[in-house]
Amino acid sequence: MKATHDIGIVVIGGSAGSIPVITDVLQSLPKPFSGTVILVVHRSKNTPSELYKLFLNIDESLLVCEPNDKDPVRSGYVYLAPQNYHLLIESDETFSLDYSEPVHYSRPSIDVTFESVARVYTNRVTAILLSGANRDGADGLERILLTGGAGIIQEPATADYPAMPQAAAEQNPGVRILTPDQIKTYLQTILQPIEK
Repeated sequence: MKATHDIGIVVIGGSAGSIPVITDVLQSLPKPFSGTVILVVHRSKNTPSELYKLFLNIDESLLVCEPNDKDPVRSGYVYLAPQNYHLLIESDETFSLDYSEPVHYSRPSIDVTFESVARVYTNRVTAILLSGANRDGADGLERILLTGGAGIIQEPATADYPAMPQAAAEQNPGVRILTPDQIKTYLQTILQPIEK
């Protein structure tokens, strides 16, 4: 089943120090909401991850899942990139899982997902880059901005690990830089509640 073409995509990338911010953001989302949220979070490939369960248990009305290969992108869902796979979006608006080499020592890579989303959704993308200890996400954010999407970086001074947002800010001058509370407010304006 192909997704409708009017779905707006919010893609959030984070690494070390980003989990509290993501959790807070997810708690603040209207439920249900219009649009789609994709989370790409660096996590260990060698240990079972409790991250999915953590996000799943935030609110029973929040639709959180790890997509399988060829699943359609659907409005109203929060998708978490599966552990140890790059997450891409195909032109038919389905997910693709990729086991190619890590990028910036990371699989899933934020850059890989950001660049893939930019190709498919162009100016209907809002990318948010949070705390992290490397530079993953800077190139992908640049691609999203070049295709007409919006980009937001967590204010580095508010990040537990500022290297990732700082690298993205240096590579993308003029990009919007917001505190975690400002990010929540911004998302509440673009992910509109759906009347039940």
